Amino acid sequence: MNHSRPGAFQLDELSKAIIEKLQADGRRSYAGIGKAVGLSEAAVRQRVQRMVDAGVMQIVAVTDPLQLGFARQAMIGIRCTGDTTKLAEKLAQIESVDYVVLTAGSFDAIVEVVCEDDDSLLELLNTKIRALPGVISTETLVYLKLVKQQYNWGTR
Repeated sequence: MNHSRPGAFQLDELSKAIIEKLQADGRRSYAGIGKAVGLSEAAVRQRVQRMVDAGVMQIVAVTDPLQLGFARQAMIGIRCTGDTTKLAEKLAQIESVDYVVLTAGSFDAIVEVVCEDDDSLLELLNTKIRALPGVISTETLVYLKLVKQQYNWGTR
């Protein structure tokens, strides 16, 4: 069964293997990846660049917010009226917001926020999120403990 959308970027087995090597170690050299997957360094570099340019993947450093002084993380469910995509665009512009999705169900949008403390979270809610046009209500789920967070779900 083919679940791909028309126009979706197609990954062959070599590209999937490259992604998996980078997920295991994002600093691994293209030469090292090439040896592992049977391609030249130049071929790996070209494939990686094509996937980055197509938006298939990003190569980033993931930080631990607690170690950087951001002690409060929360997920906020938002109910709104009007065009949800316009609201999502405005939410995405807020610096403390690191994740925005439009949803079906109890909430129209869900955002994840990273704040320095509870006062910062309260200010964010009152002056930036609840103040946006169309926002009817919010429900804040404060993180007590991060049990698992990973970015290596693979290429299936």
